[in-house]
Amino acid sequence: MTHQALGELLKQEPIQQRCESQYESYGLHTLVVAREYLLDLCHFLKQDNALQFNFLSDICGVDYHPQTPRFETVYHLYSIPFRYRLRIKCRFEEDDAPPSVVSVWKTANWHEREAYDMYGISFVDHPDLRRIYMWEGYEGYPMRKDYPLRGYADNYNPFGEERSEEAGVPKSED
Repeated sequence: MTHQALGELLKQEPIQQRCESQYESYGLHTLVVAREYLLDLCHFLKQDNALQFNFLSDICGVDYHPQTPRFETVYHLYSIPFRYRLRIKCRFEEDDAPPSVVSVWKTANWHEREAYDMYGISFVDHPDLRRIYMWEGYEGYPMRKDYPLRGYADNYNPFGEERSEEAGVPKSED
């Protein structure tokens, strides 16, 4: 299947009904979808016989602070039988978490946990949403734009910024 043929398939009504916009960037088709249609769109893209996006290669978190909506998740899909790629983008506010796509692709479990650990992005109905890199007692999310570049000061990091109650980060008892 050619890149152009994929563009034609993405014009199907079931896809267009769920997407806010569609464009091509750097040779990769991109669908922009509202969070309430994300799970339904992912199911369709995987199950449709003409598309068969059966491999989720990555989920990336993006922080647009101070813009609103603040967060975005970017999903990179691959169709093994047809050898084409697709990107899905979903913007949302911190209190409007996107749905988990673990029910569509099992590998999303790890990718969503990574986005949670680094950005604090929660995923609705995730089966095991907990930290994957940082330890359980770690405060904050290091990839957020409002996280201090040197981290927070503690016994292991004397050069970090002091925690402040006003910023929503409790002072440590270290």
